[in-house]
Amino acid sequence: MRIIVIGGGLGGMAAAARLAKQGHEVALLEASHHLGGALAPVEQEGYRWEGGPSSTLLPAALRDLFRKSGRALEKELDVELEPLPVLREHRFADRTSVLLPGGSRADQIAAFDELGAGLGERWAQHVDLYNAVWEVLRRHYVEVPWTPGDKSAVPKELTSLFDIRETLHKRLRHDFRDERLALVAGHPATAEGHDLRNVPSWVGVTSYLEQRFGGWRVPGGMGRLVDLLGARLALRGVTIRTGTPVSDLVVRDGRVVAVRTADGDADADAVVVAIDPRRLPTLAPYVEKTMPAIPPVVSHLGLSGDVPDLTHDIVFNAEPMITVRPGSGAPEGGAAWTLLGRGKIAEDMVIALVRHGIDVRENIVTRVDLSPRDLVEQWNGSPMGVLWQGRGTVRSRLGPTTPVAGVYVAGAHAAPGAGVPFVTQSAALVAQVIGSA
Repeated sequence: MRIIVIGGGLGGMAAAARLAKQGHEVALLEASHHLGGALAPVEQEGYRWEGGPSSTLLPAALRDLFRKSGRALEKELDVELEPLPVLREHRFADRTSVLLPGGSRADQIAAFDELGAGLGERWAQHVDLYNAVWEVLRRHYVEVPWTPGDKSAVPKELTSLFDIRETLHKRLRHDFRDERLALVAGHPATAEGHDLRNVPSWVGVTSYLEQRFGGWRVPGGMGRLVDLLGARLALRGVTIRTGTPVSDLVVRDGRVVAVRTADGDADADAVVVAIDPRRLPTLAPYVEKTMPAIPPVVSHLGLSGDVPDLTHDIVFNAEPMITVRPGSGAPEGGAAWTLLGRGKIAEDMVIALVRHGIDVRENIVTRVDLSPRDLVEQWNGSPMGVLWQGRGTVRSRLGPTTPVAGVYVAGAHAAPGAGVPFVTQSAALVAQVIGSA
């Protein structure tokens, strides 16, 4: 089968690798002049920063991708993935802070007990609620294809979960009298650009995933995945055409037959859309109720001299919310930091940091400032996926199938959603539906 994959980010590369291994003739078309999307690093004057996420949850998704398309991930890296002892540090307005460990219920209880007696157990009780939620999602949504319109094929327990009216904002206010715990629990969704009043409470399952599986870093940076997947695509004979934006799908008698580019129509028996489907006129009507989650304001800083030695993310829970993310791509004696801003950003984030006790103004050698608009244009869409606008949002997504025969959807805007593990898994779902050649 001739398959065209639209989009060269993680979702598109993962889908292309899997489908080529299954014996299909695969071509990948990418609008920009390089692969990787949000995983591609940013470089300037000898400094190197992560373009998107710096770590991942659920490393099994990446391991499965490499194992199902060729050599195992650790064999390609020549090292093991690195577990993160601390996922991030949260600092609060009252000058208290908590180091959030991953992969251990006991360690998280101990960490929150540092904030106040009994807070650790209160946190654990909240996270425990999501054990059953994850089992439903894993068995019926994350690991198997799910078609929103086919009610007869959707298990009752999944329907019941998706029909919950309770928001994450309400759940956190119910579970925590201490605002600090609510800020930590709500952070993953807030960091992705969502308003917790519009997010279903079950989305708080991320706290369980962090506690149960921990966070993991790719030695050398997430950009190494781009290089490894590029080599994997070459090994599997995938045709790669960068600088080739697709303007739409060509559909005849209800089935896709080609994709339209500036160089003409490219014939296809099937198409995998690994970009925001709203960008293609054929699919746009099916997702007209959705909106993209907007990326944060980003400042990549190249520093030298005497600066704090950061080993993990630091989140300043204030207005605006600023995350300081350390990187490893700096010349000797230097440091590469990334600042991520959410909320009302009325001044330079470097200036805002001074109020939080971190002053690196005199240490800046170089910097790259990117607005949300810059990032969307650079990535040809938002890697944050679909903006939560209430419980119906989950049924507004496409993927892995679509109403157009022969068209499938992978990536952050598809089911099961944004984030490295879920984007990677979306490609697995597409490959599962299409099957072997």
